[in-house]
Amino acid sequence: MGGFLTVSISLFIMALLASHGHAEDLRRKFPPDETLKVPSLTLTEEQFLRGNKINGVVVMLTGELRFPNWNAHLPAVVLLHGSDGHKSGSALGWRDFLNQMGVATLRLNSFSGRGIYRARKNESQLSLFAQIYDTYRAVEVLAAHPRIDPSRIAVMGFSRGGFAALYSSMRRFQGLYGSTGARIAAHLPVYPPCNIELVGEFDIADAPIREFHGAADDWALIAPCRAYIERLRATGKDVTMTEYPGALHSFDDPINPLGFIVQKGQTPRKCQGREDDGEIINIDTGRPLTYSDACVEFGTTAGFDEAATEAAQKAVNAFLTDVFRLN
Repeated sequence: MGGFLTVSISLFIMALLASHGHAEDLRRKFPPDETLKVPSLTLTEEQFLRGNKINGVVVMLTGELRFPNWNAHLPAVVLLHGSDGHKSGSALGWRDFLNQMGVATLRLNSFSGRGIYRARKNESQLSLFAQIYDTYRAVEVLAAHPRIDPSRIAVMGFSRGGFAALYSSMRRFQGLYGSTGARIAAHLPVYPPCNIELVGEFDIADAPIREFHGAADDWALIAPCRAYIERLRATGKDVTMTEYPGALHSFDDPINPLGFIVQKGQTPRKCQGREDDGEIINIDTGRPLTYSDACVEFGTTAGFDEAATEAAQKAVNAFLTDVFRLN
């Protein structure tokens, strides 16, 4: 009887320890998230382009920093949301995917600190260029974190966030506003708008760019991005664009059903802008481009595309495995 009790107690203790060890393993694998504060400025288009940050409005942004494990010196990706804000399905989906790869993520919120909920019905609430400035500040804060490797930080953005991910590669903007504590290792813009010609847009840093776009996108048309990427490639830069036939805007957002129509979605898809003396000029009118111009339309389509998403994930996995030296 005593032997039976001894064995039973021993088995119970072993089971308890095993259970405790499993909980410890889970805690080691999934450390708690952190909320980082990111000091930034709200800059108008002209202020940003002219390098006039003195008159910018000080704002405190936040970002959700999620770690895939307890390791130190982790690679990280800053995720830059689009017009739907930081809770968009695209940013959330890529956060989970990158964490599974062993990559930390900082999901930056460029809206809430400015009193903005969404921008898809009124894009004029925040300049596209303001999110480029936010990107540099987020990289700066992330690079100072003791568990992040400052030499392995990439930026990935969606729609207007994709604009920031793409054009933050420009040496001109990096010289004016870039982080002094870290170099962006890679840029991953996903379906960004590319219909503005910028001064110095072909003089980009040596970090590689991988752009992903749905061929059927009617929110941010693919043709201007294709032309820009092709011209960058012609200069010898490490830049590629992947097109997904039939895929719409937000093809990587599982929250959106296929063919989701956004009746009030605002888009300057038919506008062509060119920078001139710190202003973006509507090429058709010769006047400053605004969201009141006739080329700005309402009515867009979005929708999840499982095949395109899986293909993009596969490509990003291979790319970042190489860039971040994960193997």
